[in-house]
Amino acid sequence: MIELKNVTKSYEINKNNLVVALNDVSMKIEEGELVVIKGASGSGKSSVLSLIAALSKPTTGEIIVDAKQISKLPDRFASEYRRDNIGFVFQKYNLITTLSVKENILLPLVPLNPDAQDADAKLNRAMEMFKISHKKDAIIKNLSGGEQQRVAIARANVNNPKIIIADEPTANLDEKLSLHFIEMLRELKKLNKTIVIATHDPLFFGLDIVDIEIEMHNGVVI
Repeated sequence: MIELKNVTKSYEINKNNLVVALNDVSMKIEEGELVVIKGASGSGKSSVLSLIAALSKPTTGEIIVDAKQISKLPDRFASEYRRDNIGFVFQKYNLITTLSVKENILLPLVPLNPDAQDADAKLNRAMEMFKISHKKDAIIKNLSGGEQQRVAIARANVNNPKIIIADEPTANLDEKLSLHFIEMLRELKKLNKTIVIATHDPLFFGLDIVDIEIEMHNGVVI
């Protein structure tokens, strides 16, 4: 499903300062696997997620997703690739707090301009899956942390993406909400989603639903 081949990613801070975020990284992730990429801040795990999502391009190497080469996609096609294939779960949810649950979940569908019936069907499926239908018209700022978490994951799934990417999803959560997030991952895994999580949260280490743990340090897989 996802393959990185000898990927290096470097950033030029200025003329005399080159930062190597990833150094000759290779990995394979099969369809339906839940993979945890772990390591301290600066280890390169977020850079891997960014490349899989085509939010950035590798300096050298190849990235293949679902048998398609995405390493050098022009911006327009990279946007279409993300829209059609990737669901994002952000560290701080990134919900628009002045909009309703319904409006937040529907946001990823806006570029697709679906008809009302199709949009409603996708909205209702996502809300029912993550048990937030009863809050459909509630404003986000009036929800509890657990409810906002459900909205964020429903939004990530509203377009039925093949891949779910989560960057430090429990970094700002207490233990109760973190365990709640893990239970929702179980539901996603039942749907055969390919899930890639970057985290240093030990709650994920050795977890029964995790297929592979990949440890990174200073831009390399160790």
